[in-house]
Amino acid sequence: QVQLVESGGGLVHPGGSLRLSCTTSGFTFAYWGIGWFRQAPGKEREGLASLSNTDGSTYYASSVKGRFSISRDLGKKTVYLQMNNLKSDDTAVYYCAAVPGGIAGILPAKDYDYWGQGTQVTVPP
Repeated sequence: QVQLVESGGGLVHPGGSLRLSCTTSGFTFAYWGIGWFRQAPGKEREGLASLSNTDGSTYYASSVKGRFSISRDLGKKTVYLQMNNLKSDDTAVYYCAAVPGGIAGILPAKDYDYWGQGTQVTVPP
C-alpha cells in the first residue's frame, strides 16, 4: 500500500525557513518520481519542485527557484523540501506526490498517482 506522509509545516515569520518532509512507504522508492505541490485557498494546485529518484535529477518552478530546494534520503525513503526566505504568498497547504518511473521536469498534478494528506504552511503578512 503506497503511503506518503508530509510533516514539518507550521507558522513562520516572513524571511524564515522551514523544511518539509515526505516520508514514503509501500513502493520501491529508488524507481519513482516525487513532486512537491502547494494549494492556497481559491487557487489551483501549483507544482513547485520534483525529483527523479532514478537518476537524482531535480527540477524547480520559476516561482520558487533559488529559495526552495528538494533533496532525498534514500535510506529513509524520504524527500525534503527546504524553504528559505518565506513570504506571505507562500502560505498554502503543501503536498507531496509520487509516480512510478523517472520524471523530467515539473509535471502537472494530474500526472501523479499518489498523494499525501498535506501540511499547512502559514507565513503572516
